[in-house]
Formats: sequence, structure tokens, C-alpha cells
Amino acid sequence: MPTPPLIRWARDLSWACRSEPVPGEAGTAEMVTHASCVAYGGRAVLIRGAPGRGKSGLALDLLAMGAGLVADDRTRLWRREDQVMADAPETIRGRIEARGVGILTLPGVGPQPLALIVDMDRDVAERLPPLDHEEVMGVTLPILGRAAHRHFPAAILLYLMHGELS
Repeated sequence: MPTPPLIRWARDLSWACRSEPVPGEAGTAEMVTHASCVAYGGRAVLIRGAPGRGKSGLALDLLAMGAGLVADDRTRLWRREDQVMADAPETIRGRIEARGVGILTLPGVGPQPLALIVDMDRDVAERLPPLDHEEVMGVTLPILGRAAHRHFPAAILLYLMHGELS
């Protein structure tokens, strides 16, 4: 009996689940991190957090509003000049998990520069939280915690579209 596609994909995913540095473009250091990533207008958001914290759910919300899929669950990162680039490992390119539905196949948008990090493990309760930053591969990026508000995905997409947090 042939292996069902979901199981075959899970085996492929386990092969891609590396977190150690690996060779990247033209000998640059690269790493694969446990995070999802979507982009709009050439600006990407890295959505990271523990399993079950809503990374794919937030990515699906952003995709439904017009963002493009970079990667789900595992994201390749490397530095290109003054930017951190993000892309999907080849084995999971164009796939995203929708809990309770299955694995969806979507067009991937390819490598995109990171503009924002969302940390789903850090809940934010303040109405106007202070703006935080984090260094990734020597590049400083703004970082947000998870806000339990209906407008959170829309605010992230608007940031990707237009740009600045204050």
C-alpha cells in the first residue's frame, strides 16, 4: 500500500528540521529555525514560537489577507549584506499546515528580507507596549509579542505594507 501524502510529507519535514548552521549562498552561514514566515511587498515577518502557539494560524490569517507564503514551521535564514533573508527548506516549499484541515499547497514567494519578528511565546497585554528589537545574524529587527486581539494580523500586514512602528 502506498504511503499517504501527509505521512510522506512528515518524513520529508523531519529531514529538513535542522537548527544547526548549514552552508548558505556563496559560502555564507545559514540556519534553519522553528518559525513560519510570510511576506508582503518585499518585506517578511518571521513568526516564531513553541509548537501549538499559533504560528501557522497567524500565517494563515496573513495569507488570507493577501500576504505570500515564504515558509511554514521551518524557515531558512541567512545574511545578505545588511538584511536577513528568509526562505523555505526545499522539502516543505509551498506547504502550510492548517490544523483540523490538513496540509495546504500554496505558491511560495521565494527568498524575502525580514522586516519584523513576532514571538508567539511572549504574550502582550499592554495597550501600547514599548517597542523592542532583537538582533538576528547581526541585523537589528523590531519584535512584537502575541497580542490576543482580533486586529493583530491586520496590524502586522499593515506594518509590512507601510512600515514603521513607534
